[in-house]
Amino acid sequence: MSSELIKTLHENRQRTWNEAKALADRVDAEKRGFSGEEERQWLRLMTDIDEYDQRIQQIQTDERSAQNAAAMLDGYGRAGGVIRNEELRSWARGQGGRQFEIRHPGGPVDFRTLSKLSAGAGGSVVPQGFYNRLMAHLIESSGVMQAGVTVLNTTSGETIPVPKTTAHSSGALVAEAGTIATSDPAFGSVDLGAYKYGAKFQVSTELLTDTGVDLEGYFAMQAGRALGNAFGVHALTGTGSAQPRGILTDSTAGATGATGLSGGFGAQETADRGADYLISLFYSVIAPYRMSASCRWMMADGTAATIRKIKDATNGQYVWQPSTIAGQPDLLLNKPVVIDPNVPAIGLSAKSVLFGDFSQYFVRIAGGVRFERSDDFAFDSDLVTFRALMRADAAMVDLTGAIKHFVGGAS
Repeated sequence: MSSELIKTLHENRQRTWNEAKALADRVDAEKRGFSGEEERQWLRLMTDIDEYDQRIQQIQTDERSAQNAAAMLDGYGRAGGVIRNEELRSWARGQGGRQFEIRHPGGPVDFRTLSKLSAGAGGSVVPQGFYNRLMAHLIESSGVMQAGVTVLNTTSGETIPVPKTTAHSSGALVAEAGTIATSDPAFGSVDLGAYKYGAKFQVSTELLTDTGVDLEGYFAMQAGRALGNAFGVHALTGTGSAQPRGILTDSTAGATGATGLSGGFGAQETADRGADYLISLFYSVIAPYRMSASCRWMMADGTAATIRKIKDATNGQYVWQPSTIAGQPDLLLNKPVVIDPNVPAIGLSAKSVLFGDFSQYFVRIAGGVRFERSDDFAFDSDLVTFRALMRADAAMVDLTGAIKHFVGGAS
């Protein structure tokens, strides 16, 4: 049933895209810009496409959750699955200590080359524990965490130095019997600490005592999304002072918009405008980074809506390629696109589009996630208050141009 629904949603998405494409083609053929009504129609169609994507994604997530639950029951026995959830429920009711700590169950390094712990990344093979379910919600709330960053999991929170590359070795033509010049790569180090992120939410006593409620899933969703939203801002724009160092802080310009375009891309009819900016940004990242499985685009929704209208100058084809497979990302110049609302919108001097190898951005998570409860905070409402605490830091470890950005003109 769910596969048929996904197929129907994907067909509706494709029809909506074709309608949007016809609108843009008509405007383009008439050599004019969008009217106010056409602009509103275009944005409505883009919103519909995004909603189809979200519904498809939610159905696939629910399917994986059901498969994981079945795997746990089959692998560990029905009693085992209930006991683990009952232990969490007992603690949530106050039948235990004040603190409940969830730690990473696997190795110290995760290479997240695919987003949202998808089935293709192994999500359907192993049962999802509480930590993985929480992290799945954290990842879906942060575009950076979806983009294939490298995650370091540590048991404690002391500062750890991570080597970073600031320049590569270079070669040169040498005459016969000539001296070969020395060119060593330049290294530095970046310290990854453990900044504390917290989220607070309240749960009714009735929900805690109702054995039919998936309490583990509810806690994972509430905490994961809240922590993901908080960390996601700094993962892009953090200064590195009393907060993680964001990607935009250390990325370099790969393409710069001309003046007079309000920070945008301009009309494709003009040389070096429109899609030409995106092509310049694409090739400003060298081939080894472009070939990485974690190489992709990142932008906000509004920027995506603008780029969807752009055609290439040679063939008049749209540079944005809608996905033909349900649940897979759209492509831009054959590379996946990740949407993150924390990327600046198109504007004067704004870094509105990122492109590159996101595995060169390291995220350090220290000591898992700690839950604490209080019966007193909302005593008059018969609510139990929970807070989730996570310690994390992040920084770019390759400053040679692994990730670059498009920046709008200054005026």
